[in-house]
Amino acid sequence: MAKITTKAAYDATMARIEELLPLVTDDTPATDKNAVELNLLTDMVSEYEDEHYPIEQPTLIEVMKLRMYEMGLNQAKLSELLGVSPSRISDIFTGRCEPTLQVAREISRKMNVDARIVLGV
Repeated sequence: MAKITTKAAYDATMARIEELLPLVTDDTPATDKNAVELNLLTDMVSEYEDEHYPIEQPTLIEVMKLRMYEMGLNQAKLSELLGVSPSRISDIFTGRCEPTLQVAREISRKMNVDARIVLGV
């Protein structure tokens, strides 16, 4: 399979994908020439993006703030949810301390945060 090596080639491939998208639907057979081309091009773009625009794993603090937003919590409500003081939450968010194992468990369970993110692995 060919590989995208330049930004210009990436842009041209993205333009072609935009042309193909209206032509391929869920009902289009996998053997259709447009569907085959679209699959090949999207694989090439995915490989290029993985190499040139990697997405880093979010930090625990970033995930916690996102979940707080989703759950409609402020720091005071979060401290109640996790059973710790508001100052402990502030210390965690500012990087002055790490959550204890017990608090990490509560973050994972009550905020539905993947344990690998909580543990930093």
